[in-house]
Amino acid sequence: MHILITAATEAEWMPSSMQLKQRYQGVTKQIKVEFSTTGVGILATSVCLTQLILQQKPDLIIQMGIAGSFNKHLPLGKVLAVNEEILGDMGVEEGGEWKDIFDLNLEKSNNPPFKKRKLLNPWLTQFNILKLPTVKSITVNQISTQKKRIAILQEKYNPILEGMEGAALHYTCQAMSIPFIQIRSVSNYIGDRNKNNWRIKEAIHQLNQTILDYIDALYKMN
Repeated sequence: MHILITAATEAEWMPSSMQLKQRYQGVTKQIKVEFSTTGVGILATSVCLTQLILQQKPDLIIQMGIAGSFNKHLPLGKVLAVNEEILGDMGVEEGGEWKDIFDLNLEKSNNPPFKKRKLLNPWLTQFNILKLPTVKSITVNQISTQKKRIAILQEKYNPILEGMEGAALHYTCQAMSIPFIQIRSVSNYIGDRNKNNWRIKEAIHQLNQTILDYIDALYKMN
C-alpha cells in the first residue's frame, strides 16, 4: 500500500517523518509511506496534488495540518478528521449578504464532486481507522479575523474548522478517484490574532502523534 502524506508546510509533517524512518526503515515493505509539502493555499495544493497523483499513483493520501476553530469549546491541540469541506470565500459580498458560487448560479449544488454545495469524503468511513471525531470545515484564501465576517460564515455554513488547503484535497482526490483523509489539529480559535494564545507547537505535536498512531494501525491491518 502506497501512502502519501502531505501538508502545506514541512514543519507540519517533519516530526512524524523522522520517527517513521527510525521506526520502520528496513523492518517491513508492506506499506510505503512518503511525505510531501504542497505549499499554502488552494492553488499550490491543487497543482501539487495533481502532479503527485499522476507521478506516484498513491493508494491513499493523508493531508495533515493545523487549523483554526470556530468552536471555542474544542480544546487546543484536539485532533479531528474532516468529513465535509466548503469553499468559504469564493463569491461576492453585497448589501451585507454573502453569496457563494452556488447562490450566484455559477456552479450547480450537486455538480460532481460537489454534493449539496459541499465537498464530502466518500472514503472517510473506510479510512478513519482511529475513529477520530469528524467535523465540517471551510477553506479560505483569507484567514477570517473580522467579527462580522466570522458571524456570516457561522450563520451560513456552521463550520467547526477553517483551513486553506482542505477543499483542494477533497476536490482533486474525488476528481481523480484517489482515496483520502484530512486530519487536522486545532492550533487557535478563529478571530484571535494574539499568537500568545495560540498553541502551534502543541497542535503539531498532537497531530504528528496521531499520524504515527495511524500508520501503526495500518501496519497491523496489512
